[in-house]
Amino acid sequence: MKLERDGVQLGYDVVGDGPALLLLHAFPLDRRMWRATATALAPRYRVITLDFRGFGESTLDAEPSLETLADDAAALLDALGVPIAALCGLSMGGYVALAFAARHRSRLGALILADTRAGADSAQARQGRDDGIALVRSRGTAAFVEPIPSKLLSPHASDEAREQVRAIAAQQPAPAIAAALSAMRDRPDRTGELASLRSSTLILVGSNDLVTPPAESRAMARVIAGARVVELAGAGHLSNLEAPEAFVAALGEFLDLETADY
Repeated sequence: MKLERDGVQLGYDVVGDGPALLLLHAFPLDRRMWRATATALAPRYRVITLDFRGFGESTLDAEPSLETLADDAAALLDALGVPIAALCGLSMGGYVALAFAARHRSRLGALILADTRAGADSAQARQGRDDGIALVRSRGTAAFVEPIPSKLLSPHASDEAREQVRAIAAQQPAPAIAAALSAMRDRPDRTGELASLRSSTLILVGSNDLVTPPAESRAMARVIAGARVVELAGAGHLSNLEAPEAFVAALGEFLDLETADY
């Protein structure tokens, strides 16, 4: 399905019925990374998945900020008649979820932050983003995504998971990858906003996540009132793909308790 907003076409899917849950995808993937997760949760929830601008079936007209992507998510909820939803963002999706919490707090029923961080990029990370932008602009998507499965998955990941990540990433346009790298590089440090979060919060992280290690998840949880952390044994950065059953079980247990009021 498509939603037009400000001249941009946003691809999305909706499955199931019940309290609304919006899943926000990782970089450099699209909403297809959530298919198994959405299917597993659809018997209990109205699961919404969205492609960020430039990714999947969404178009790109400029270099959007993470705040623009958060506003896209709010606009999609408006179009679907959803006043309040739980948000689950993984990696880049977590950055967008935190931007949503800052800009649309009254719409946030519960928050799930998966394999992500609240802090801004370090100088080294910013340089890495710039290097990635230069690479994808000069050599294209294929050169950029070639090492992605090894970076985002643990050494124990299945061949199926590796192929899924490789196949989805390889289909993303170079301009979208460059724009997302720029947006992540320039995102603000939201660490100071965590203490003011009032939505119930679950933090999920793969125990073998080397991109956003469990120690960072535990640090966020210490600041967010009532937050709890669930480590998914053996999983790397894309924990929903490496530990799908454990991911869904933790997410479902949390949502069953937190979505009863909406």
